[in-house]
This record gives sequence, structure tokens and C-alpha cells, in this order.
Amino acid sequence: MSKIQVSVPKGTRDFGPEVMRKRNYIFGVIAAVYEKFGYQPLETPSMELLSTLTGKYGEEGDKLIFKILNNGAYLSKLSPEDLASLKERGEKFLTSKISEKALRYDLTVPFARFVVQHRNDIVFPFKRYQIQPVWRADNPQRGRYREFYQCDADVVGSPSLLYEAELVQIFDEVLDTLGLPGFSIKINNRKILGGLAEVLGIEDRFASFLIGLDKLDKIGEDGVRKELTERGFEEGTIHKAFEILLDPAAAPQKLDELQAFFSGNATGSKGVEELRFIWTALESAPLRKATLELDLSLARGLDYYTGAIFEVKAHGVQMGSICGGGRYDNLTGIFGLEGVSGVGISFGADRIYDVMEELKLFPQALSRSSDLLITNFGEKEALHGLQLAQELRAAGIKTEIYPEAGKLKKQFEYATKKGIPYLLMLGENEVNTGIYGLKNQLSGEQINGNIQQIISEIKK
Repeated sequence: MSKIQVSVPKGTRDFGPEVMRKRNYIFGVIAAVYEKFGYQPLETPSMELLSTLTGKYGEEGDKLIFKILNNGAYLSKLSPEDLASLKERGEKFLTSKISEKALRYDLTVPFARFVVQHRNDIVFPFKRYQIQPVWRADNPQRGRYREFYQCDADVVGSPSLLYEAELVQIFDEVLDTLGLPGFSIKINNRKILGGLAEVLGIEDRFASFLIGLDKLDKIGEDGVRKELTERGFEEGTIHKAFEILLDPAAAPQKLDELQAFFSGNATGSKGVEELRFIWTALESAPLRKATLELDLSLARGLDYYTGAIFEVKAHGVQMGSICGGGRYDNLTGIFGLEGVSGVGISFGADRIYDVMEELKLFPQALSRSSDLLITNFGEKEALHGLQLAQELRAAGIKTEIYPEAGKLKKQFEYATKKGIPYLLMLGENEVNTGIYGLKNQLSGEQINGNIQQIISEIKK
């Protein structure tokens, strides 16, 4: 029998214990801040009906949905006529016949589906957070994976712009708590982009315009200009759009200029009004660390955004956005529940992990599995060690017992390899007297004391 070459699918990863401790630390900080702001936990299935997901993410996004083949002989439902005409009828026709389900692309659309299904059981405005993996058939690269976690918070059932300000505060508090030395929260409004499209006479091609604009960070201004030209936009229209979108003026002046520019255009004026409120609200309650930036070129590629949109960039690293979000007024309407406005954000946990690893921001304690190792020199000592371990763990000290009697050198090596900072020396004399030796692996120092003294020394 030939050997199987073991590997994981491209764009996915295994996470060992040390990595998981760091990831759980990120998840824990995010969840704690979400709950501090009154958001409740929620989970939805890994798979959704394909019809639930398609048409919600735009032309580019729909291509990245992982479809799941139907169970059993999935081709059996195709008639001979269907099979004969597959080439002419195309990929979408085949997919509709052999795939009814798909892995979720994000957490927002499943959340909207949940709200519609459970509308009679929840209290509006409904605030939820969700920390689960999503899947995208993307081209894997640094900071971009096919399987990754999102950490979302959304509130539906209110158009209040106070929620936009609150979500910006959550960005700020989470990333400050995680220790990021600097980061920018970019903010824009889809109504401003929609109003600009109306003024320029390209509203019928708005989605195509956004697809090109959304690549600004990836391919630069020249690249976007070229792509928009290839999409059929006139050079004069592109020039005028960039003259507005890349205006370097500071926020208050820029908003005043936009208000004048959109005189007579209701869509753009409404976007400016909403941005001004959010900006003023955040000035009245200053952020802890974030730099707030008005970025009119910010597009956010997803089709469902209708109002304020956000992206967060970490300073000092070559990395795309690490968080994002925005207001969506029509998402639940797609599922039959009209008039329910929502707004939400998402932390890209994988990218945040990469940033924290590069900047060495994780607490040192996360690199070790345990705080203390109890040595083992025989059955009597091991049984006594089990009793001590209970007391140590009750005191909040992560404790292991070496599994078998062995040479002290081997036990020291085990603790060193696992990064365990303390060893409790437990021989026959220690069992009889209740006085134990505690060796600090980092300093080399050793003290002797009873179990309460040992606990106090470790927790100093």
C-alpha cells in the first residue's frame, strides 16, 4: 500500500497549542468588550442554503463562495437533455442542479437570515456578537486565507447613528486592549459614493464603479484608473471622481466642501449629514488610541452596505485592513422582513494575530502551557502530588504532574521545553514534612515552604 502524502488544503492551517492560546486570547478580549457594550453571543451553522448566500456579496464575492455537492448521486437529477446542453447553459445552471448548500462566506448574511426566522423571539434593537470561521475560495496569500475566523458584532432594528459611534469605540477599545501601538479607523458613507455617481451620471453602473474603486489599496490609483477605463468609464468622469475622493483636506473642511458639492443631490447630502453626526459624536467622547480618518475613497466591496462604512489599518506593518464593517438597511428585506436597519463590524482575527506576532505583542505567559510542574519520584510522591495539584489549581495556578518516576534531569528538560517556569520538588522528605522546594526555572533560585507559601511565591 502506497504512503499517503499528508497535508491540509491550500489556504487552511493547523493550529498547535501555543498558537491556540494566542488565538483564544484575541477571541477572549473581543468577546469581553462586546459583552461590555451589551452584545449577546450567537452561533449559526457552518453551511447555509446556496440561495441564502448568492446575490448578497456582489459579482466578485459570489465567485468566492464554496459550494457543497448534494449528497449521493448528485448528477442523477440531470436529464439527458440537461447533460447534452451543459456546455451551452453554463456553470450557473449546473451549480443550481448539483449544489443546494454552501459554506458561509461571512457572518452577516446568516445573521440577517437568523433575524428573519426568529423575529418573533427577539427584542429589537437586537445586539449580537458571533465568533466563528468562514470560507472563501480566494487566492491564498499573507493575511488572506480560505478558512478564517470573523468576530462580528451587529445591531438590527434601529437606524440610530449612535450605534455607528459605539462600534467605532469597540474597535478602539479592543485594539488598545490587545496592545496595538497605533491604528487608524477609516470612515466613509456609501450615500456619498452613490451621490457622486448620480452627479457624474454613472448611477446605472455604480456597482461596477465600486468594484474598481475597492481595489485602490491593492493596485494603487493608476491601477484603479486603468481598470475603470477598461470597465468603460470615461477619462473625464474618472478624473472628476478622483478629484473628489482623494481630496486631502481635513475632515471638517472636507465635509463642508462636500455639502456644497452635493447641493441639490439628496443622496450625497444625506451621506454628509450622517458622517458629520458620527464625527461630532466621536469628538464628544474621544477615542483611547485610534486615529479617526475620513477616507472618501473607502468603498467596501460588499453590495449590501447602504450607509456608513469602516475599515481599520494597523500602523507599522505591511498588512491590509484588519477590521471592517458598515450600515446595511435592506439586508433583511431580501428575506422578506422590510424596514429593519442594521449596522455591524468584524474583527479579522487571523490578520490581527499576524500583526500581533510581527510586533511581538502577545503576553509572555501565553507561550507556556502550565505555570508549575510537580516532580515525580515514585508512587507515594505522585499520589501526594495529586493532592497538591488540586490546591494549586484551585488557587488559579496551571499545574502538571510529571507522568512517571524518572531522573530529575529528564523532568527539568521537559519543563524547559514546555516553557514551564516553576518546578515543585516532591520527594519522600517533602511528603513527610509538608515543606517543598520551589525552583524558578528563569532565575535559577529555589525557596522552601509549605503549600500556601509556595502559592504566594508563584502569584507574586
